[in-house]
Amino acid sequence: MNIYPLLKPLLFRLDAEHAHDLTLATLKHAEGLGLLSGMATRCPAQPTQVMGLTFANPVGLAAGLDKNAAVIDGMAALGFGFIEVGTVTPRPQPGNPKPRLFRLPEAQAIINRFGFNNLGVEQLLLNVQAAHYRGVLGINIGKNFDTPNERAADDYLLCMRKVYSHASYITVNISSPNTKNLRALQEKEALGQLLATLKAEQARLAQQHGKYVPVVLKIAPDLTREQVEEIAGLLMQHQMDGVIATNTTLSREAVTGLKHAEEAGGLSGAPVREGANRVIRTLATHLQGSLPIIGVGGILSGEDAREKMAAGACLVQIYSGMIYRGPQLITECRRALLRD
Repeated sequence: MNIYPLLKPLLFRLDAEHAHDLTLATLKHAEGLGLLSGMATRCPAQPTQVMGLTFANPVGLAAGLDKNAAVIDGMAALGFGFIEVGTVTPRPQPGNPKPRLFRLPEAQAIINRFGFNNLGVEQLLLNVQAAHYRGVLGINIGKNFDTPNERAADDYLLCMRKVYSHASYITVNISSPNTKNLRALQEKEALGQLLATLKAEQARLAQQHGKYVPVVLKIAPDLTREQVEEIAGLLMQHQMDGVIATNTTLSREAVTGLKHAEEAGGLSGAPVREGANRVIRTLATHLQGSLPIIGVGGILSGEDAREKMAAGACLVQIYSGMIYRGPQLITECRRALLRD
């Protein structure tokens, strides 16, 4: 039974961040009481092999919704084929001042400037260990806001070492627009150095733990074609395991004149769809299947998910679409991809 259409008007009357927090708390409580069993609409199994991992189905939860890994089991009960938590930083941080989350319903969009608000990597690991979920779990890592870019690798390495034994794969987030200068790490020289450092540490950790955990990079939709091609070359050169395309956009072209359109932060939802697809197509052309692409950005229907796969993605992730469509979107995307 899809009750989200009844709940959505009530949630949209609340402040966006309050509604977000309330929804997560309710989902966690409901899962703890066993109220979510059978909530996910049954779909045929669709195991998908990517990066040496078996995903229950190709539709996953994008990072950002469950930053502290507090609601893993609740999210799993909704029917996701994999779950990505974070972004997590070495130390807890409050993020940017509130208000920092805004809905643009006319455009089916959201602007956020959270700024990696999270309880820190130690708390995230406690939550991961407390969860019963045993499916594919991605852990998205970032740097603290007060760590200069020259020392960013230290933060990524610290998080990588902490989460390595608990993650199915690790995502390196260098593309959030809400941490000052973070996106500068996407520039060729800085990115090449960071990837070399991370791959060396991955090799060391694989030997130490006796297992290989894939490391993927999450990039922005605002890159030029030349920048995307450059990044594709670096991904292949450093033998990265995958790439997530894309994060939120700084562009306001699609929402000009709408209430909240001028708020600072990253824009997600329907307006980022084509930008993300453009990046995916460029990556696919240059990578030529050498590493997988996870498509995210602007998925609000099953057809949107099919578009991501047609552009070159192997898996898709959703977040903002859940705010506008509810858990039914997961089922719709899964069914749409079964036709491929």
